[in-house]
Amino acid sequence: MTTQTPFHHDTTRPARWARRGLTTLLMAATLALPLALTACGGGGGARSSRPVTMKGSDTMVILGQRWAEVYMQTHPGMTVQVTGGGSGTGIAALINGTTTICQASRSMKDSEKEQIQAKSGAPVEEHAVAMDGITVYVHEGNALTSLTKAQLKGIYTGQITNWKDVGGPDAPIVVYGRENSSGTYVFFKEHVLEGVDFAPGVQTLPGTSAVADAVGKDPNGIGYGGYAYGGSVKHLDVAADAGSPAVAPNEANVRDGSYPLARSLFWYTRANPSAETKALIDWVLSDAGQAVVKDVGYFPLR
Repeated sequence: MTTQTPFHHDTTRPARWARRGLTTLLMAATLALPLALTACGGGGGARSSRPVTMKGSDTMVILGQRWAEVYMQTHPGMTVQVTGGGSGTGIAALINGTTTICQASRSMKDSEKEQIQAKSGAPVEEHAVAMDGITVYVHEGNALTSLTKAQLKGIYTGQITNWKDVGGPDAPIVVYGRENSSGTYVFFKEHVLEGVDFAPGVQTLPGTSAVADAVGKDPNGIGYGGYAYGGSVKHLDVAADAGSPAVAPNEANVRDGSYPLARSLFWYTRANPSAETKALIDWVLSDAGQAVVKDVGYFPLR
């Protein structure tokens, strides 16, 4: 952990997995194939006849990849396939029955749960698998240390367009965000914008890694995304309102709920998942699986 400011964290492993995740996804998109992570057990063990597929949140894709890799190292013959595309994409795949597990960085809507039940004849199963704090990114050279939720709303709805209006320099604010299939987009719109539309000038990018990369190169930039992707940017504290203290997006504050943008990360499955899927879920919720959460840069459930 760096001690220079409270807005940085240990970025070595998260940044490595973010880069790997982005590269793998780009390769997968180019080849029009899912990322297949297959165990290679000693003695040439056979692949599982029923692979587990995971699809959805780009915020969670590096976590899903790492879970799959570690799990298959200890479960020879098991095959786990991981792809991103956004929480909405994963939910649509679960509704259509084309993925085993949906990774989602937002809660599933009642209407989406109803569609799954209508098609499968059974209710969806929800599993909170990790914790995260949506983090506000700015360039490392930005002198600001915090913003309120109201200021963030003003920036992302186009009411505030200059850094001087929030205590920064006289410079235009360049605003970066996620596409509307993203669970992080939905959470931010609900909890920060309070349902108001994003300003037309917000530059939407396909993935949290792309947002963090753009802000890291833009002295006037601001963005938001999962905590684990902040290797090249500064993290701002966030205050619930003008009369509240600004709170850092660290593990203790996310865990106790004092960070205003704390959230759970979810796995969704159809009811009565296969034995292979149930075993994977149980492992992810175990101490071993939760240790991977911390290794990647998110926060374990306990």
